[in-house]
Amino acid sequence: MSAVSMYLVFGPADTLRRMPAQLFSSIEPKYTYKYDSSDHNDEVHVAVFEEYEKQINASVTLTCIVEITGKQNRFILKKTGGRMGFRGSSLDEEKRTIDDEVTDFILDFAKRFGLTVQKEQDQETEEGDSK
Repeated sequence: MSAVSMYLVFGPADTLRRMPAQLFSSIEPKYTYKYDSSDHNDEVHVAVFEEYEKQINASVTLTCIVEITGKQNRFILKKTGGRMGFRGSSLDEEKRTIDDEVTDFILDFAKRFGLTVQKEQDQETEEGDSK
């Protein structure tokens, strides 16, 4: 199981450019960074979301990288942190994590505005499945 999720979102350029701002206003990140490319009119947004899990006494962070090219948005979600492997470390299955919230936002936004979402497969996962 990979801790990295990648989504491609296709649609009109104006709608794609509004997506990160609405994501960051609905789910507030702890840190943000924005890069504008003057050569290609591309944007890169990096946000770090942090969530404290009281049950396991640890923080879980989600790094979200949004690459906007005008034709598509690429969302790269990398989840880190937390504790595993000791008794009592399992979380409630019903509890929504920050990863679930960001993924649901991407899918919901795309559905509301008629965008196309495609989940990218990790190359390591593809190579492992083919063997």
